[in-house]
Amino acid sequence: MPPKTAAKKAVEPTQQAAVGTLEQPAPQSGALLQRILFPRLGDPLDVRTLYMDEDETNQHRTRSLSRTSGTIPAQSEVSFATYFNAFPASYWRRWTTLETVELRLRVEGGCRIDVYRSRANGTRIHVWGDVVRDGGEVNQSFDLGPFEDGGWYWFDITTDQNEVVLSQGGWFSPTPAPSRASVSIGITTMRRDDCVATLRTIAEDPLLMDAVTAIVVADQGKDKVREAEAFPEAERALGDKLRLYEQGNLGGSGGFARGMYEALTATDCEQILFMDDDIVLETDSVLRAIAFSRFTEHPTLVGGQMLNLQARSRLHSMGEVMDRAKFMWRPAPGSVEDHDFAEESLRESPVFHRRTDVDYNAWWMCMIPRSVAEEIGLPLPIFIKWDDTEYGLRASHAGYPTATVPGIAVWHMSWGEKDDLTDWQAYFHTRNRLITAALYHPERRATTMIKDMQKRSLRYLLRMEYSAVALQQMAIEDFLRGPDELFDTLPTALGKVRERRAQFDDGRVLPTARTLPLPSMSQVRAERFMRPPTNPLSIGKALVEVLLRNLLPVKPQHRDRPELNLAGRDAQWFLLARLDSATVATADGRGVTFRRRDREYFWRTLRTSVRNNITLLRQFPKLRKQYRKAMPTLTSKDAWKKVFYGG
Repeated sequence: MPPKTAAKKAVEPTQQAAVGTLEQPAPQSGALLQRILFPRLGDPLDVRTLYMDEDETNQHRTRSLSRTSGTIPAQSEVSFATYFNAFPASYWRRWTTLETVELRLRVEGGCRIDVYRSRANGTRIHVWGDVVRDGGEVNQSFDLGPFEDGGWYWFDITTDQNEVVLSQGGWFSPTPAPSRASVSIGITTMRRDDCVATLRTIAEDPLLMDAVTAIVVADQGKDKVREAEAFPEAERALGDKLRLYEQGNLGGSGGFARGMYEALTATDCEQILFMDDDIVLETDSVLRAIAFSRFTEHPTLVGGQMLNLQARSRLHSMGEVMDRAKFMWRPAPGSVEDHDFAEESLRESPVFHRRTDVDYNAWWMCMIPRSVAEEIGLPLPIFIKWDDTEYGLRASHAGYPTATVPGIAVWHMSWGEKDDLTDWQAYFHTRNRLITAALYHPERRATTMIKDMQKRSLRYLLRMEYSAVALQQMAIEDFLRGPDELFDTLPTALGKVRERRAQFDDGRVLPTARTLPLPSMSQVRAERFMRPPTNPLSIGKALVEVLLRNLLPVKPQHRDRPELNLAGRDAQWFLLARLDSATVATADGRGVTFRRRDREYFWRTLRTSVRNNITLLRQFPKLRKQYRKAMPTLTSKDAWKKVFYGG
């Protein structure tokens, strides 16, 4: 924090352009890159830490007057070195043509303002500071040169005997942006109320509405968006910018493809933004993504990070890359997951000061330049999962990178609250992973990936997740049929998947473990099985033991009475494989599955899995050629037009 004693020297009148307003920048004053934001009225204390870092000695808290103005109490120190208000200089340095950035503030009352920058290791450097005696405008320019590998800019405000109002502020480019701010937003929805809430949020921001050309909603749910109680209000506010299309459930890829198709054929937008429906949106994130996209040196996909919707001060995902050998996504090198800014601020977290580079961005929020979409086509018709990964890899292969930029984010439910690797989505995970690998895997036979798939199948069998393994094998068999049926199966795959999963105990969710008898095994006995094997020798020994156990028949008393009631996090293979039955809580905690060991199914399915993976190894080179040859058709506007409009 800056010192409490204010400097004696007043800020000299700036020689640069007038500040103007955030909604209407002064003529020739450049371009707004990001607004200084204040918390919403009623935001919890931990969420406030995303917007301001208040010194613990402050006697009073900063008060929000609006989203872009606030009152800073007397004798206070407030830093804007925060997730939504610091300027991620290294990302602008790496991906855009911007060479300098201007901080423009308008304050009412006397205070000291200090500007800092950081290095990639988190070291803080003071770059400018002065006193504003009676309020007024501050306009200072800062160089983006020292940020090749990391670092941010931010400012702190220190007040003396009187409170100060920061009436507006932002980070600006000194020159106008080189292209139009014109975005078409594509939202695919199954949740009408969540979707309408997002539409209303967009409509409430005049600056965002000025940049929106169209909002394309692909409504695929049973409960229609237009039937929601709040929809008429949102419809009036959005006017003819809202384009609502009701269609069958074609999954995320079908919904987002609709958004891109309509953007390309019915609007003149420059940017296409994909967004999930079940989010809480900070509208400035969209404006920042537009600004970033406009200044990129080459067309670049601009992605938003994921904040945890159920713990809103936590950043769940910083960025993701592909493990090219296993061909599975993972957190980007140097990134962290589930960081709580209420516990450790931006200034206290060196990991956030090093720039994080990614391979793709998930479609909870991702902006795609129109020129990229016109060149590389629409999403693949693969229903759900891997559509965003594939598109990012496709863009990269065409020479268009993805930048996931901090300060651009949505709140979204974390994947820790989902079982999407082992519930009905297991089919789409496996099939679409194979399709994406056929298009981009560096190995001709993808041996490492197929070995990883075999390990996963064995792990699921040991955990008595028989439905997941059945769906995996179904996915492999469908992949082996080639790409010709992808469009035909788009509207029917989900029904077949759900029908298959419902045939298994672990595919049927019970409301509570109370519906079953009490478990037969004591917690004390179970505790010794919960310690995981930690080295190759102990892992190998445990694996041999549980495989031998699967040669034994199930004890009759365990068929209808679980041995244990387990939390989802405790349902590991080295424990479940020692049991005949158990209930396991779902990831969201809303129910349980009753898993029962089936010796015959275990060995029969393990043999099927091995056989299918051997077939994959043999046929993968041929399938690579088939899927790559089919790619132009699968991603073409004409093919998708037939899906949406027939003919």
